[in-house]
Amino acid sequence: MRLFYTPDIEKSPELPEEEAAHCLRVLRLTTGDEITLTDGKGFFYKATICAVTNRRCQVKIIEKIPEKKGWTGHIHIAMAPTKNMDRTEWFAEKATEIGLDELTFLNCKLSERKVIKTERIEKILISAVKQSLKASVPILHEMIDFKKFIAQPISGQKFIAHCYPDVKPLLKDIAKEKEDALIMIGPEGDFSKEEVDAAINAGFQPISLGQSRLRTETAALVASHILNLKNQL
Repeated sequence: MRLFYTPDIEKSPELPEEEAAHCLRVLRLTTGDEITLTDGKGFFYKATICAVTNRRCQVKIIEKIPEKKGWTGHIHIAMAPTKNMDRTEWFAEKATEIGLDELTFLNCKLSERKVIKTERIEKILISAVKQSLKASVPILHEMIDFKKFIAQPISGQKFIAHCYPDVKPLLKDIAKEKEDALIMIGPEGDFSKEEVDAAINAGFQPISLGQSRLRTETAALVASHILNLKNQL
């Protein structure tokens, strides 16, 4: 499938400049060729190329098709970004390929990275959506303070993964099927004990992801994958 990201396709029947360049110069497609588009909002579009110039590629929509998402519920990961941004970007890419609905970055007490630019993450999410042939780009939020985040009204299941030696159930055993779920993953130095207590008081349930000690980005990917598998259609 030749899939192109066209967020404004219903307002403007042509490919964005970057997508047009890939379509025409790299793939060497031309008038009459059939392609598939996605608006990133849950729809595919069958289309044909109807006019081309050096930098523009106009299309004719043949059919609009709603995406059949491969999992139920809404999977939301809230994580403290890693000091090395490559690891955070790796997580964003792989979790999107597996299946993710929403991503939030947390500013925690022990965070080593206090600022993050989401423009590059957004591009990675879009690329991963195209790679995995999905039609929904995960919702992406700017960094938010931990205390402000847990004070927000959040529906569904709420979990916090931490490394303190408490008795914690495994996520795979307590995550409910067909329900929205949010998991918070801390920084490389973990959440502070005060943050864990505050989260519990706000209705978050502590969970374990297994016996191994995991890096932040690995823990976030494991958590999102467990939820995805629990909710596979």
